[in-house]
Parts: sequence; structure tokens; C-alpha cells
Amino acid sequence: MNFNFSEEQQQLRDTLDRYVRKDYGFEKRRGIIHSTEGWSREVWAQLADLGVLSVGLPEEHGGLGGGPFDTLLVMESLGRGMVVEPYVATVVLCAGLVARAGSEAQQAALLPGVASGETRLALAHHERGGRYDLSRIETAARRDGDAWVLNGHKSVVLHGAAADQLLVSAKTAAGISLFLVDAKAPGVSRRDTPAQDGHRVAEVTLKDVRVGSDALVGAEGAALPQIELALDHAIAALCAEAVGAMGSLIEATVTYLKTRKQFGVPIGSFQALQHRAVEMYLHAEQARSMSYLAADKLGATDPAERRRAISGAKVLVGNAARYVGQQAVQLHGGIGVTDELAVGHYFKRLTMITLLFGDVDHHVAQFGEAMTA
Repeated sequence: MNFNFSEEQQQLRDTLDRYVRKDYGFEKRRGIIHSTEGWSREVWAQLADLGVLSVGLPEEHGGLGGGPFDTLLVMESLGRGMVVEPYVATVVLCAGLVARAGSEAQQAALLPGVASGETRLALAHHERGGRYDLSRIETAARRDGDAWVLNGHKSVVLHGAAADQLLVSAKTAAGISLFLVDAKAPGVSRRDTPAQDGHRVAEVTLKDVRVGSDALVGAEGAALPQIELALDHAIAALCAEAVGAMGSLIEATVTYLKTRKQFGVPIGSFQALQHRAVEMYLHAEQARSMSYLAADKLGATDPAERRRAISGAKVLVGNAARYVGQQAVQLHGGIGVTDELAVGHYFKRLTMITLLFGDVDHHVAQFGEAMTA
């Protein structure tokens, strides 16, 4: 595996890192997550101007034609700043899914709007009681002449309230299918809720929602493998985001150890605390290596090979995130859990990343199944 990034990739990372440091400070983020919408349209437009939203999209639809490692670089930078705007939901999950499975007309209608920041998307797939079983859904779609009629309820839809279009999974006679649904269509209702890390999720209810035959994404009954692939892309992106967040946590913790004094000396001069800081760094570097492996294996032709890499990365990154987060809070003492300090917020985000799309126990089991496939 080649670990060297191109000059263009280095420029992308440097540009986004500068933007996060200068224009997305901790106090600005606090204001955004406590706003009515929970994300910033101004920031979203700035990300579009920087080309961040178009990095992974096909060139023929306004994108830059980048691959998983370009997304990895973006997510590391967004993780360093705990950016809450709906990048994973819109670009990684949904735009990627449309680019791979959508018709030419659907791609032409949606992807240029995503690249310019005008269109936001959300994947409405998970349901109550389904936990991490992607095949367990009750939402149904039935034919009615040339139209489809959808009924059901979706839970924990990432940034569902911010979306203009929803990608909704539903059972049809042929199996699990995927439909494009206007978020403001009659029969669609959304309830927005802040999660503990400041990101927004929504409960989505569909009651007799009618869509045209052109709303079907991909072939009828063939959506599940595409949804699994989209979630694997999202997991790889989240692993990279966690690496960025862990880097910021370690930097903040080391700075605190160098400045906080006890007995007349910086507490960082105590060897026991130095060892804990080094352990944090080692965990973060192991997580970085696994996030690179996950990004590399997204293009594997064997689904079992891809599954092993993605689940292996999710397990190791999850364990590293918990260790680094716990150590950062403990080394900061009581102030590590205050709302006024960024440390606790990073730990909350890392905790949510660990649980999102499968916790450590789930991916240990997935890894075992992939080993015998």
C-alpha cells in the first residue's frame, strides 16, 4: 500500500485544516450545535466553495472524481474540528450511493446540487428493533398504477431534518428496494432530535407517500448490497474522522500536561503521565493504519475481503477511541468533563462514532463471519 499522498491531496488537507483552525473554532461550533437547525448553512456553503463537497463525486456531474483516500483526508480534517455539518449523510452515504446505483437521470438531477451545496440528502434505512441487522425493515412500498406508495417509520436518520431528498428503503414484492422521496412530499413527517455529540438525527414517518416510477433507485429488490456498500464507505469515513478527533485530543492533553503545575513543576514531567500520553499516541497511530486499510479495501471485488477490513478497522478504531477519550478526560481531571472545554465534546463524538453503524461486539462477529466466508 502506498502511504504517500499526491501534491493535490496534500493541498486539499492543508486547505481544510487551515479552514477548520481559523473559521471553525470550538466556540463557533458550540453556537452552531445550539442553533435551531443544529448545523450552519454558511459553513456548508464555505465547504462547497472549498471543493470539499465535490471531492468524491464523478467529474461528469460536477465532482472532482476523487476516491476513498480523498474522502479519508477530508474526514480527518473534519474530525479535528468536530464539524457537525451533514457531510457523511449527504456526500459519503447518499451521493455515493446515487453515483453507484442511480440512473443517469437521477445522477444528473442530484449530484451537481450536492457538489454546489444546494442539495442535501439523507439515508432513511434503519428502523426500531432492527439494531444492526440491515435486512430487518418493515417499511413497505406497493405499486399503484405507474406510481409507488410508501408506508413506514424510519429511526435515527442522520441529518434527516436537513435533507431536501430522502433515500428510503422499503420492501416490495421483489425484496428490499430504494426510493428517492422529496423530504417535503405529502405524507412525510420528520422529528428532529440532537444526539449527545451535537449531531442531529430524525425520526421519519411515511404515510401513503406517492412517488413516480422514476423514483426507484437501481433495480427493484436489489438495494441491500448497495446499502451495505454505502454503509461500508461511511464506516471507513467515520474511522478517519475518529483519527482526526483523537489527534486533536492528544494535542490538547499534551499541551495541558506541559502547562498544568503541581508541586512547582508541570505535571507532564511525571514519568507515569508521560507513559499514558505515549500510549494514547500509539493507539491513535494504530487506528490511523487501520483507517488507511479500510479506505484501501473499499474497492475490493470480494465482499468478504472488504468486510474483514471494514469490521477490523471499526473494532480497532472503536477500542482506540475509547482509550484515548478516557485518558484525555482523566489527565485533565475534573475540567475534562465540563461543557466549556472541548475535551469532553471530543469524547462524546468518539463514543458516538464507536456505536454508529455497529459497535465493537457487532463488528467482531462480522469479522469472524467474513473470515469463514
